[in-house]
Order: sequence, then structure tokens, then C-alpha cells
Amino acid sequence: MLAEVAEGQVDGPAPGPDLPSLGSLSCPARPRNRPPLRSAGAMAPPRDTCPNLSRKLGLKKQRLLGAEQHQSPPDGTPTPSPREPRLGLPNTLGPQRSIYFSSPRDPPARLGLDFFDQPAVPLARAFLGQVLVRRLDDGTELRGRIVETEAYLGPEDEAAHSRGGRQTPRNRGMFMRPGTLYVYFIYGMYFCMNVSSQGDGACVLLRALEPLGGLETMRQLRSTSRKGSTGRALKDRELCSGPSKLCQALAIDKSFDQRDLTTDKAVWLEHSPPGPREPAVVAAARVGIGNAGEWAQKPLRFYVQGSPWVSVVDRGAEQDTQV
Repeated sequence: MLAEVAEGQVDGPAPGPDLPSLGSLSCPARPRNRPPLRSAGAMAPPRDTCPNLSRKLGLKKQRLLGAEQHQSPPDGTPTPSPREPRLGLPNTLGPQRSIYFSSPRDPPARLGLDFFDQPAVPLARAFLGQVLVRRLDDGTELRGRIVETEAYLGPEDEAAHSRGGRQTPRNRGMFMRPGTLYVYFIYGMYFCMNVSSQGDGACVLLRALEPLGGLETMRQLRSTSRKGSTGRALKDRELCSGPSKLCQALAIDKSFDQRDLTTDKAVWLEHSPPGPREPAVVAAARVGIGNAGEWAQKPLRFYVQGSPWVSVVDRGAEQDTQV
């Protein structure tokens, strides 16, 4: 048997997928004139006495491993070759947030005291584009983007309820910390919502919103509150296009007076979503204060140019606006 193994030789690999039999591989015959064996004490490290056999077995093993790696698993998913990078699943399943759009330093959605603590004019402009949120008792959230405001500067402003520095129980919210609501009753029928700013007696009137969420609820609230309603369904642009209209649409009444927008659970202000560019802002005269002398003409009303949700458009002021 050993003689047959020594005499049989093959030049190519075995055809079958299994490891080759001993009869298909051979080792070269040992040379006759071999040196005498060394003594046990001087024996050299063992060497592979059959290099051809070891080499062919190694090549065959590599081919078999390569064939197994290229086979597809039972579920049909292809297995990458050894030279291809293996793409594994993420450590955690579920939505993955890009590092380019999330950061632990991102500001909170709700606007805080640092936003409201500024003078009335810059605050009135900063309000534009921010989102006013009203949460009803049943959990429904109504949302609207602010598109029109008016600034009232305090004791020096003849059109302000705090003119001359008068402080009464009715206007106390104007003298409270920035971000406090000042809600008052007008014409015996309507409410108007203001937000106190930096400076005693100074505030910003919210005049118009672009409805963003809860429009059907807004429509129902407006229809219920309207005086002399004809039953006509209100258009979207009519829901919040005025200071009293937005209070009706958001169910804002006197009970909201002196509430803090930075902490209240029923009404607050959120950062505006990012837009392609900053909108053009129109500075125009305030509305409905004709008896305030020269203050009636001061450009202390601000609105987003081109917005269909604005209550009153001033074409002359728009011509002076730098886009």
C-alpha cells in the first residue's frame, strides 16, 4: 500500500469537492545517498518531508473555503467575497439621526425668557415667524405662525394702556416680567392678546397668525364666537387675520391674563422652522389709534410682506421696504 502511494502521482487537482485521497497525491522518493541520521542530542528541527503534498492540500483547502464563502445563505442574501467589506447592521435598530441635523446643543423648541427680554420694537420684529401654540383641555393643539405685530413702548407712548406710567389692575400684566400675557377686553365683545417686553409698561400686540394646525377646530371656535354670524363657512385666511380673531380661534379669554408664556402648559411660543430665506418685514403705522396724536403715525406695526394672512396691508409702507 505504501509503495502504491509513493509511485502514484497526479499533476492537477482532484475533480471532486472533497479532500483528495492518499492515492491521488504523492511525495518524491527519498534520495538514496542521504546523510546519516544525527544523534538525538543534535537533531535538527523537524521539516516537512512531503512539501508537494502539503502544498497541494493547502491549495485545495483554499479553493474549498473560497467556494463556501461565495455561496448564498438559505435566506437568499448574497454573501460578500473575502475581499469585499462586510456591511453589518447598526448596533441599534430604529431611526438613525444624522450628526449634521442633531446636536446636544440644539436650543429647546419652546422660547424662554432670553427671547422675551428685549425692548418692544425688536421683540415685535422677532415675533414674526415664530409659532404660537395653544393646547386645549382635551389635548388638541392649535398652531399658528405669527405674521403681524404691534409694539407699544410704555409710559411715553400715547397709544399704550400704560401711557403716563399708570398701573392699574387691568394693565398689570404690562409691568410684569417679559413674556407675561396681557389680555384685555375691547368694545365689550372681543379680547386682544399682548406679551410684555423689556421696560415697564411696554408690550407687543399679536395681530395676525398663519394657521398651521387644528384649522377645523379654529373654524368651529370662530363660528361660535362670531357676533351676528350668517352661517357662512370661514375661509382659512379669515381665521386669525386680526387680534380679536386669533383670540377667538385659539380660545383665548381674560383667564389668560398675566400668564407666563415661558412656563404655561396651555399656551406657549416655539421657534420658527428654518426657511429658505428671511422674509421681508414691512414697518407701518399701527391700526385703530387715530386719537394718539403723532404716535398714530409712527411705524410700530410690523408684518411679513406678501403674507395673505395679514389683517391690514399698507401699500405705501411696502414701497419703502427694502427687500
